[in-house]
Amino acid sequence: MISSALLTDFYSLTMAQGYWKNKMDKRAVFEMFFRRHPFGGGFSVFAGLGPLLETLQNFSFSAGDIDYLESLKFFEKPFLDYLRDFRFTGSLWAMDEGTVIFPQEPLIRISGGLIECQIIEGMLLNIINFQSLIATKTARVWLAAGKGSVMEFGLRRAQGPDGAMSASRAAFIGGAAGTSNVLAGKEFGIPVLGTMAHSWIMAFPSEEEAFQAYADIYPEFPVFLIDTYDTLRSGTPNAIKVGKRVVAKGKNFGVRLDSGDIHYLSVQVRRLLDEAGFTNARISVSNDLDESIIQTLTDAGAPINSWGVGTRMVTGGDEAAFTGVYKLTVREDASGKPIPTIKFSDNPEKTTNPGLKQVWRLRDSQGMSVADVLSLENDSLTKSPKRGNRYVFWHPSADYRHFYHTLDGVAEPLLKLRLENGGLTSPQPSLEEIRRHTKAELETFDNSYKRLLNPHIYKVSITEELRQLKLDLIQEYLGDLRPEHE
Repeated sequence: MISSALLTDFYSLTMAQGYWKNKMDKRAVFEMFFRRHPFGGGFSVFAGLGPLLETLQNFSFSAGDIDYLESLKFFEKPFLDYLRDFRFTGSLWAMDEGTVIFPQEPLIRISGGLIECQIIEGMLLNIINFQSLIATKTARVWLAAGKGSVMEFGLRRAQGPDGAMSASRAAFIGGAAGTSNVLAGKEFGIPVLGTMAHSWIMAFPSEEEAFQAYADIYPEFPVFLIDTYDTLRSGTPNAIKVGKRVVAKGKNFGVRLDSGDIHYLSVQVRRLLDEAGFTNARISVSNDLDESIIQTLTDAGAPINSWGVGTRMVTGGDEAAFTGVYKLTVREDASGKPIPTIKFSDNPEKTTNPGLKQVWRLRDSQGMSVADVLSLENDSLTKSPKRGNRYVFWHPSADYRHFYHTLDGVAEPLLKLRLENGGLTSPQPSLEEIRRHTKAELETFDNSYKRLLNPHIYKVSITEELRQLKLDLIQEYLGDLRPEHE
């Protein structure tokens, strides 16, 4: 974990000095949300909250950090003295880690001094964006595999040591059964998994001897890599020979494919294993897999029991980044009055939702999720989210699009207090508990939102009161732009 508050963007420090000089360190509220789902998907998974909370409690400038900032000749000494005692003392509200999430809704709400809220921006986005990207990718892989056994094999292709560790953690949240990354296993309690390398087989005089030596050392459930020389004419027959001795001792074995036409080879290998009487022998596959390839193989009925996924899962594959942003939504004026703020844009999707907000997940009588709604702190939904009540909810762009909803299930508030005055408000869940939460959450969404191709769009809406506040602020902004004698 990096605890140095230098893990921030330079402009955060230049603005912080500006706020300090102008005596503007009033209370403020910032929100972190994201603009679109990665991978063309219909859902995302919130990850990284645990590391964020841990970092925030230790985020500070060391003496060496202050010396470095002083060497830049950009910051005044009194401001650097202020930074020597910097600690995050604000409050943080967030969704449960592992929650299924959607664009435009706040995942995290930060309340504190304007300076501290500004300084933590880069670190917060770095942690949440990357881990949410990888958790989302892994959930897609896990669903494509029919919720089967997915192994994260990405250490050697991850974006450096920090990326590898974060990816292993996030992949486990998203549904991976384990990791090849031994340090991640130690640090996070993730099951460590792996078989053998081609070099193991090449180091022995013959393939059969390599398999036998491995089975002698690891007799409980050896998995033989069968594609070093020839999968069907050499690897599988030798695995069967050694497998007979394994099964004779009351154990089972498996084989792994790492190259070639995975569909064709898995079918042929399954046939050879079954003909030899090893119907319980398991087939694992790897080789640059992603959710699209896995979906194709599962749809084709390929007889595969587990999947090793590396590069395209821990790097995000064809999607380089999660689109999370961090925006000011409330500020205090000179008298201490809270003022809702808005970022206005010619692109309606980029005009932010102002004010202090909660996110509600509306569920039907069967517990299925039907919509998420953003409300203000004291509007009608917040005051009375009761079954049987009828509401009108509006599109986040605050245009004419809306729908009526009678609450026949529950309205669950998603943002919960995690830090108060810089300290934890309750113990944090284990990684296994977070992982179970992700899987349970995914079950509450119709499959149409989870399909890979052309997923259904889940409703994220705003209340009547929030819509009106947004329209009022837009109108106020546009009025300020009108010529004086229009």
